[in-house]
Amino acid sequence: MEPEEWLAGYRTKLADVRARTEQAQRALAEVEATATSRDGAISVTVGPAGALTALVLGERSESMSRTQLAAAVLGAARRAQAEAARMAAAAVAPVIGQDSEAMRVIEAQLAVPR
Repeated sequence: MEPEEWLAGYRTKLADVRARTEQAQRALAEVEATATSRDGAISVTVGPAGALTALVLGERSESMSRTQLAAAVLGAARRAQAEAARMAAAAVAPVIGQDSEAMRVIEAQLAVPR
């Protein structure tokens, strides 16, 4: 293989990686997950890092004790965070490889349920 051919192939590979990386960045920026308590009393939304971005307390929440309300919020937040983690992992998989060691590390850090 001539050096020019090798270089052209390498540039093509780099352009592909760049395109997949840019797509992953866009997908990560759009990660948002919402979960509602089992009784519909509360709804939470989390962003890409799993941080709470919205909390909606429905009418049913007014009849809940503080302990019940806290448990409902935390339960819904955990479910939303798990979904956001799955979405984030799916966003980066095309860049690093679904079955790669790097993907396993990311899934472990994000606590992605399997």
